[in-house]
Amino acid sequence: MSLVKVSIVVPIYNLEKYIPRCLDALVNQTLEDIEIICVNDGSKDSAPEIIEDYKKRYPNKVKTFHKENGGEWSARTYGLKQATGEYVGFIDSDDIPEVTWAEKLYNAAKANDADIAFCGYDRVDLETGKTVATEMTQYGTMNKEVDWNDDFIVYANPSLWNKIYKLEKVKHLEFLPFRGCNDTLFLIHSYMDGVKKLTFIPDVLYHYYLRSSSQIHSLNSRDIENLKKYLLVTKEHSIKIGKYDEYKETLASMAFLHLAISWAFMLSYDKSVKMNEALKDIIKYLTENFPEWKNCKHYKISHCFPKGLKFICIWGVHFFYRIHLPIVYIWVNRFLMDIVKLEVKW
Repeated sequence: MSLVKVSIVVPIYNLEKYIPRCLDALVNQTLEDIEIICVNDGSKDSAPEIIEDYKKRYPNKVKTFHKENGGEWSARTYGLKQATGEYVGFIDSDDIPEVTWAEKLYNAAKANDADIAFCGYDRVDLETGKTVATEMTQYGTMNKEVDWNDDFIVYANPSLWNKIYKLEKVKHLEFLPFRGCNDTLFLIHSYMDGVKKLTFIPDVLYHYYLRSSSQIHSLNSRDIENLKKYLLVTKEHSIKIGKYDEYKETLASMAFLHLAISWAFMLSYDKSVKMNEALKDIIKYLTENFPEWKNCKHYKISHCFPKGLKFICIWGVHFFYRIHLPIVYIWVNRFLMDIVKLEVKW
């Protein structure tokens, strides 16, 4: 058995201003038996020197690797391949984990023989320091088995940094080479490839900082095409392992949620995009590749209405797509976001 309990992969690309506070939180983790794997992805500022300084000061904890720029996905995959721990987690270099992050997640995972341990986190405005939202605390302390009939797989937040994964279950996986939704596909592929036991603790152990260059205002048509491509990679993987019939309805639900709801809305901020045409393309893509989206049980009235307002809204968006008027959803959500200043979390 590995002497390292948790490997922590930290992709590094510039952000010299924020790296020290992140690494300070990591080297001071209350769990002693950890390794911090810093992967410099071709940084142009002083980030490489900063991580080498931490390696010099904490030689028993910090490992550094330097590679040509390939994108965050490649740095994460590279770091995953270097990991030697019993569990592995991923931290963004501009965020701050609590010093108990590793210990509490590891203890929960070990106590429940879990393949993945989840914790709560908050989103913090970088400029004001104010907490914008607190998430993944609603499950309390509980255990779950992966069940493809449970809409938890569709809706649970897939972010990498509020989880640790049993390394033997995910070591063979790779992050896909495109921006955004990589965490979702990594999590789903882990479910497909053997992750079964999940455990949750409600403690807020991670602080995710929102910067002005957030993806909501920078996503473009190329990102949409990449997402379409790699949703198909996930579908093809389910076919390859002989599980497509079992997984297809859930995969269609996920494709609709991420492409038609979340990413379509973010695309609406690109002024060069003709949204009516883009929405028609999304419907065409879903119908050709994930035809179950139209009649999926996760979007039926009987499923959504008993679960509360969020799910009623999701049913409404699905309804507008089914009658080929998704632009109404975009208008309403833009009004809520831009005028009312109310962010709707899907």
